[in-house]
Amino acid sequence: GALVFFVALGLGVAKVVRERIFPLEANLVEVIPSQISLGLFGGKLDQAAVDRLAQLPGVTHAYRKQLVKVPAVSFYDGDFFGRHVRMGFEVLAIGVDAELVKPDVQLGDFVDPGPDKPLPVVAATRLIEIYNKTFAPARGLPQLSHAMLTGFRFPVDWNRSFIAPGKGGHVTGSAEVVGVSERGLLAGVTIPLAAAQRLNQQFGEDADAFSAVTLEARSPGDVPSLITAVKDMGLRVDDRERKLAESAGAAVTLTTSAMALLSVLICLLAAFNIAHALSAATRAREKELGVMRAVGARRADIFRLVLSEALLLGFAGGAAGTALALGASALLDVLSARVLPDFPFKPDSFFFVPWWLPVLGVSLGILAALAGAWLPARRASRVDPSRVLAGQGT
Repeated sequence: GALVFFVALGLGVAKVVRERIFPLEANLVEVIPSQISLGLFGGKLDQAAVDRLAQLPGVTHAYRKQLVKVPAVSFYDGDFFGRHVRMGFEVLAIGVDAELVKPDVQLGDFVDPGPDKPLPVVAATRLIEIYNKTFAPARGLPQLSHAMLTGFRFPVDWNRSFIAPGKGGHVTGSAEVVGVSERGLLAGVTIPLAAAQRLNQQFGEDADAFSAVTLEARSPGDVPSLITAVKDMGLRVDDRERKLAESAGAAVTLTTSAMALLSVLICLLAAFNIAHALSAATRAREKELGVMRAVGARRADIFRLVLSEALLLGFAGGAAGTALALGASALLDVLSARVLPDFPFKPDSFFFVPWWLPVLGVSLGILAALAGAWLPARRASRVDPSRVLAGQGT
């Protein structure tokens, strides 16, 4: 029961980390320019470098990204889903090739509409989660769904900032949310690449070099060789989020392993108790076993008899412990839903029970019982029927 409970908890937390907090796609590689320009290519991510990256073995797509280097702010004063809101915030934007987020675009085409029309933006799924669970409750703002947010418009002043003065005059425009994506920029908004290049060029920033290129590998198995090839080109791989995910996963795995080890030790203790109990039981049944031997039972028959009893005992104990663990996990999920406050990435269930885990729980119970019964069964099989029936014992 302890094993099933703690392993299910570890698998559930690891699933939340992997799928919601750090939703990494195993076949994607984020390439960024090198900090120092060396070699023939200089580590710059221009179109020529993108073309070379796209031709690497195992690459199916190369998605360009360009950070909007122009500061921007939004001053919003109006209705915000039934609540009048006045607020201002900095806007960080990155332009990407439309194909990177196209499956998540729900409204119109993800293209640059020009300077006089609303700019299509894609919000990050995790940003909406953080807003709903922390920012909105603290300020009494409405909770947002992906469907609600699609079509929402807000003003944007380019080349303005609350932190530092912009260079030259500013340009006022608007933006419209057209979708929510796991691939969206976490701390800002994602816009069409052509729009980012237009804005950078308009305010005198470099519009030819890219801030990153996302490579889509044919399969996760192609990623290691792809990373090596990228580094050979004098470029870097941005694996910061992957390392954070690995660190969080390692912490969960270590804790789960420690609890699983404790559970195995509990089962070993149970095996010793079973050995003691069966030893006492076989001594009390020596006459019965002696009679069985006298009427033709072989030593192997007695050995299998005691082991079979232990197997039934282990199956019953393993099944009961597993059922108790599953019940406790369901109860804990119900209590957490009622007692714990809503927080970002809070799962519907903290537990994940694959089909093999209950089988493992029952099997461990059987294994512990058989291990504890081995010596008593061997001792019972060596009962001397003549001595026992004569009242002399073993």
